[in-house]
Amino acid sequence: MTESSPGLRRATDRQILLPRSAKAGPLALPPAVPQLADLENVEVVSGEIALATTATPRNATISCIIPCYNEQDSIADVLKSLLGQTRLPDVIHVIINNTDDDTPEIARSFEGRHTRTVKGEEFVTVVHVHDMGANPDKKVGALNYGYFLSRGYDYILGVDGDTTLARDAVERLELEMTDDPRIGGLSAIYSIDKNRYKGLMARFLIAGQRAQFAAFNMDNLLRGRNMAVLGGQCSLFSIRALETVMVRHHQQAPWVRDSEVEDSKLSLQIKDAGYSTKISSTARAFVGPMTNLRALHGQQVKWNFGAIDLFWPGTRGDNQGQPLHPNLRLRWYENIAMAFNIASRLGFLLLLVAALSIHAFVFNPIWLIPPAVAALLNLRLALSMKDKSASDILYAALALPAELYMWIRMGHFVSAWTQFLAKTDKDNWAAQANAEKGKGSAYVMPLVVLLAVLGGAIYAWSQQSVSVQSAILSLGWPILYIATIAQTVFMMRKLFRRHRGFTV
Repeated sequence: MTESSPGLRRATDRQILLPRSAKAGPLALPPAVPQLADLENVEVVSGEIALATTATPRNATISCIIPCYNEQDSIADVLKSLLGQTRLPDVIHVIINNTDDDTPEIARSFEGRHTRTVKGEEFVTVVHVHDMGANPDKKVGALNYGYFLSRGYDYILGVDGDTTLARDAVERLELEMTDDPRIGGLSAIYSIDKNRYKGLMARFLIAGQRAQFAAFNMDNLLRGRNMAVLGGQCSLFSIRALETVMVRHHQQAPWVRDSEVEDSKLSLQIKDAGYSTKISSTARAFVGPMTNLRALHGQQVKWNFGAIDLFWPGTRGDNQGQPLHPNLRLRWYENIAMAFNIASRLGFLLLLVAALSIHAFVFNPIWLIPPAVAALLNLRLALSMKDKSASDILYAALALPAELYMWIRMGHFVSAWTQFLAKTDKDNWAAQANAEKGKGSAYVMPLVVLLAVLGGAIYAWSQQSVSVQSAILSLGWPILYIATIAQTVFMMRKLFRRHRGFTV
């Protein structure tokens, strides 16, 4: 193959990209061109001498793609946030699929050429709107369509149709990517705009999701900023990294259709291709929350099931399973921690009811230590939020809201594992879409299962003799002590670890 295909670059091509930002320091600038020429004239690549014909530094180019599905309530705000950036993308493609609301009409009001002058420098972008109609591949199909539209650019900025960006997010992402060409994908720090939603349930769920996102972001920031998943909400991808993934895995497009967490799958593939996947330390984006239990259940079960699917081989499509992959270490920790949470909470509830039934419960203040440590950990995390508010502080300090949200998350976890172990062929994309439309009742199943477990346990307990009941309690409480001590130690370790100046 003597010539590259249109839009594709050979791995041996030398590309030196500069950010369009006055904030770029010396580390973001390349060495002098004559020095590069001298180096490249003696550099051996694949047994051939690499020529310095493509070493001239130039500004990086960014194509932004926005996959949209029924985003009439948010697409205008998303486009306004992009057009108000301190560094505009060079082109913006709004890619609409399977939509039956007014998203196309609203997006088309932004079509055309836009200019913006920032500190004397003029930026130009063009907004294009593509309505794919019925698309069986849903979001994945829209993302891959956007990739083919973006060939020839250096970076792809993926933004969800309900995600708004801080005004300097694109500039900060580009600065970090051009500064370190080893990065194949860079995720923004995600949070949720809490100011647009009313109602007690919505505010409670938003506070829980903000705390959940903050914990996830902080864990990744403190692990060398290595990002387990380059979320589709707002991530900047190197086109070269995507093309390497396609060649390495014999794919026609970067995002695969046989995974329910296409962003996690692509993150693993980028890592396997020799690139790093990172989270930005400063770029921020605000995603759309789930404001009711039905929609939250659909989203979280899909995320949990997709993560589990990456652990095991052959469960979906041609996934080989990579349980020891570096990007999945945090996922393993999350699953193991959630299993401990379920065991300890359910165990305490059952033992408490059992002890009370035979008047054998004696209160010990030591049981107040784990919830107190958990509250302190949640409070410290809330204080680390960049846009923290009184509701975030109260959510953590009162302890009860965080405990209720933990029980909700435990239900999502059990539902996902049940679906996985039952090997049911369920379309979780469709389930989430229906849940967001107010359809389906799967979100009540965890509560039904909990009540069934409690009812069965109480009935079985009542059939035992007093001596058997006493033996169960004498064995059950020590086991729970040990498990709770282990959990408390891990929480205290996280409570006292240094945040190194990071804010989430």
